[in-house]
Amino acid sequence: MKNDSLFQPLTLGRHVLHNRIVLPPLTRSRSSQPGNIANELMATYYKQRAGAGFMITEGTQIEPRGQGYAWTPGIYNQAQIDGWRTVTKAVHDAGNIIFAQLWHVGRVSHTSLQPEGAAPVAPSALAANNVKVFIETGPGVGALADPSVPRALTTAEVKELVQLYAQAARNALSAGFDGVEIHCANGYLVNQFISEHSNQREDEYGGSLQNRLRFLREVVTAVAEVVGADCLGVRFAPLFASTEEDRVYMGLVEADPHTTYIEAIKVLEETGIAYLSIAEADWDNAPELPADFRRAVRQTFSGCIIYAGRYTAERGAETLAAGLGDLIAFGRPFIANPDLPQRIANDWPLNTVDPTTMYGGTAQGYSDYSVYQE
Repeated sequence: MKNDSLFQPLTLGRHVLHNRIVLPPLTRSRSSQPGNIANELMATYYKQRAGAGFMITEGTQIEPRGQGYAWTPGIYNQAQIDGWRTVTKAVHDAGNIIFAQLWHVGRVSHTSLQPEGAAPVAPSALAANNVKVFIETGPGVGALADPSVPRALTTAEVKELVQLYAQAARNALSAGFDGVEIHCANGYLVNQFISEHSNQREDEYGGSLQNRLRFLREVVTAVAEVVGADCLGVRFAPLFASTEEDRVYMGLVEADPHTTYIEAIKVLEETGIAYLSIAEADWDNAPELPADFRRAVRQTFSGCIIYAGRYTAERGAETLAAGLGDLIAFGRPFIANPDLPQRIANDWPLNTVDPTTMYGGTAQGYSDYSVYQE
């Protein structure tokens, strides 16, 4: 078997995984409208990819204000819970487990996506630059737009948001999910609290790094109390460069990313969560994560570590062999190859992803990719 280290079993919290290949969160914008409800088409898509050792859903907004892109699913009302139950049943019937990624975009949104056309909410009233949101301009039709200027959350509202994360976790369990991942990456809400660039608060959630980490700590603690720390993961996307391109693709670049993220990972270690997912930059000529940072992550965090970001099977196997990671996530390859683990195991050629059908639309470019025929 090719790259056999990817096919070794692994204990992740209370779950035993049959391989180290992960289906990571991948926004596809196929939820049913109106209502942003997961559906049968999505259930088919996830079931097709149930050969992964571990599966995490696309980001699913925890409340109406948490949406930044048209047609992404939610998990804050009963219809959405029922829709996701269709997905979890399909995955469980295929013999796998699946976690829900809990998402709030914060300031990376637009008034047209917000309840009653209000301003998005954020740690501070600072607009997100060099990034676009996707808004609906007609039935099934949308366009890129600049994010709207947000309003700053009050201290009381921040505390209410912590409880909204906890409620979303309860909803996920009700929908049949086996655990949850908190999206703390890519310049979205939790990342906005952590970052010195987007957090200019003067209350207990702003100022020092430890204060900026307070929202992360409270959310992780609250969600762990709901699902159990052993059924909880967190995703970060640390960047070690400060070009405009980096900001466009990944969000916020700290002056001292090493210290910022190692201190954030210490928060996760204190809580004892099951895994940490690190999304690396994945575009041409993207900055590499420094080797000393990877080593520090391993030394700081005792749970499982997932790496994602333009990995090949060979590079993934090397990361496992080096002892720096435990699981490897494959994004675009899994979109185009529902049978990706089998293709990796047998060294079969891969389908190429169609970028024009990535977001929104029908089964085309979503659930119609072929499996390999010998």
